[in-house]
Amino acid sequence: MEESVKFYTGVLGMSIAEPLQKMAPTKGSVVTLKNTNSEQLLELNHYEAESPFNSPYVGGENLDHLAFDVQDLEATVKELKRQGVEVVVEPYAIGGWKQAYVKDPNGIWIELLQRK
Repeated sequence: MEESVKFYTGVLGMSIAEPLQKMAPTKGSVVTLKNTNSEQLLELNHYEAESPFNSPYVGGENLDHLAFDVQDLEATVKELKRQGVEVVVEPYAIGGWKQAYVKDPNGIWIELLQRK
């Protein structure tokens, strides 16, 4: 959880809307993040190994990906690379926007969108 919070706040610039809370009944923890440029919230959950809700992340079987609008796609991807973020798909144009994909520390794909 600490690594994820650090990534979404330090790398992607989100802020903590609701601090980390432990959830005893589920043996988990939750933190809510806010995108500084919108009212969108992102809730991160983590379940301890002994929790009945714990399961390993398998790409393509759980959360597919998250998407964020950016002002300058190429500059954003360049900065994320500089910070050591894995770029899965380099920027390309499709329809009325440009997009690229990176991975968060847990392997979840993040789509970066720049509307034309």
